Amino acid sequence: MQVKGWHMAREGGAVTLARRNPARFDLKVETQLPPVGRLERLAHQVRQDLWRALRDLRGFAPVVRVRLCAGGVTVEAGGEVAGALPRKAIEARIAEVLEDRANRARWVTWAA
Repeated sequence: MQVKGWHMAREGGAVTLARRNPARFDLKVETQLPPVGRLERLAHQVRQDLWRALRDLRGFAPVVRVRLCAGGVTVEAGGEVAGALPRKAIEARIAEVLEDRANRARWVTWAA
């Protein structure tokens, strides 16, 4: 399914949101969040903040996967990068977005 230029795939208890199909994770960081009612909304919110943090990374195409797990949801954020990249530095920036308390609270509220 395509929504406003984004490909959304639903697989069991997971939702994957990507610019390109098929989605590819060249880099990825995971985090756990409390249960939410709307996985799609959560994926879109994480994708927006991820893009804002990495928009200067040339050739970056964000990918966010949200899946149900025991006690909540697992969020995998990262994406595809065309070309060389400083992997550790980029993954650290992604981790900052995912672990930011204000982001997390907003995401959970929006996707409740």
